[in-house]
Amino acid sequence: MSSFIIEGTNELCGEVEISGSKNSALPILASTVLDGREYIIKNIPDIRDVRMMLDILKKLGCAVDYDCGVVRINTTNLNSYVVPELLVKEIRSSIILMGAMLGRMGKVEICYPGGCEIGLRPIDLHLKGLKKLGISINEKNGMLDCNANNMKGCDIHLDYPSVGATENIILAAVKCKGFTTIQNAAKEPEIVDLQNFLNLCGYRVNGAGTSTITIIGKKINDKTSLDYKIISDRIEAGTFLAVAAMAKSDLLIKNADRKHFNSVTSILEDAGCNLIEDNNELRIKCSRRIKAAEIIRTQPYPGFPTDMQAQIMAAFSIADGTTIIKETVFENRFKHVPELIKMGADIKIIGKAAVINGTEKLYGADVDAKDLRGGAGLVIAALAAEGKTKINNVYHIDRGYENFINKLCKLGVKIEKTSG
Repeated sequence: MSSFIIEGTNELCGEVEISGSKNSALPILASTVLDGREYIIKNIPDIRDVRMMLDILKKLGCAVDYDCGVVRINTTNLNSYVVPELLVKEIRSSIILMGAMLGRMGKVEICYPGGCEIGLRPIDLHLKGLKKLGISINEKNGMLDCNANNMKGCDIHLDYPSVGATENIILAAVKCKGFTTIQNAAKEPEIVDLQNFLNLCGYRVNGAGTSTITIIGKKINDKTSLDYKIISDRIEAGTFLAVAAMAKSDLLIKNADRKHFNSVTSILEDAGCNLIEDNNELRIKCSRRIKAAEIIRTQPYPGFPTDMQAQIMAAFSIADGTTIIKETVFENRFKHVPELIKMGADIKIIGKAAVINGTEKLYGADVDAKDLRGGAGLVIAALAAEGKTKINNVYHIDRGYENFINKLCKLGVKIEKTSG
């Protein structure tokens, strides 16, 4: 397994270009199977999860070319409704193929998805919503056998504003007869991005970004090539803001839409960071030790994102005072805490809350990345640690951050990647 070796306490400065959104790229790539045509999709990040999604699409018969952030994909020759099991178990977002494949093929066989082990992430809301649309779903030998012969629009109320369930229902509903309404839908910017892409394709989806989404089902016969650019990655932007806060730096974050992560910037401003916005650029200046936050709660958008919890925890581990972080989205997302403690952090877990007593120093150690965002949090902690930190299992980090090492090196971080 690969590792990062990071030498801490460096002075950082410069600028970083934020890549395309991982959580937009994956559902939009999945949605291309809805119709047999050519798509040109830009700003696609070169990360492990994207490569795996493209491999799945190739296995299904799609022609795929990926170069310099641009994916050219032709789904005309899609020839299978069985999604490769081994690949699905590696990437959770592969489950979004359910709705799109049902819309195109009328049936799909797919196993339960894999991904980071951050707690139970059942797909019961996906299945419940698809069943409401008239889709029959049978489980056999760990596979989901789905048939859409009687699919039609309906009213659906989600018990929780699940991003994945919202996406899957939208992708199936665009091919349903009639009118579909999703109540208590997820509001994330990535849902808006998916809506915009589908509407460019000729579908009729409205309300993304609010709790009520409506879809008027229709078939598309247009086979002309389609060109689309996805939004930037708000979690990557938030991660580099946390880098600046940890390293007391002056950084320019480019290609970042602040309104997508206001819950993060407001916490950092309260902590003493100075943020200056100019179009799609955000400058953050942190010249001294940040102040602790009282309570941070992870919540569905527009609340504080669970995907930023580990990075913010790392930054506040050296803050002045005590910060409490309450994790309300996933029950097992504190796996990075024992690793931060190895580095000298003073953190106690009480139920679903982490109590972080800020310390003045962290120290280099040999630690393990347990998941994508926890691994990023350890990188952030290593920036302020005295001595060298070795972070193992960094394939987790490669899943979600494009050119992470290169971007950090340009800011002045002394980091190298080793194998074995």
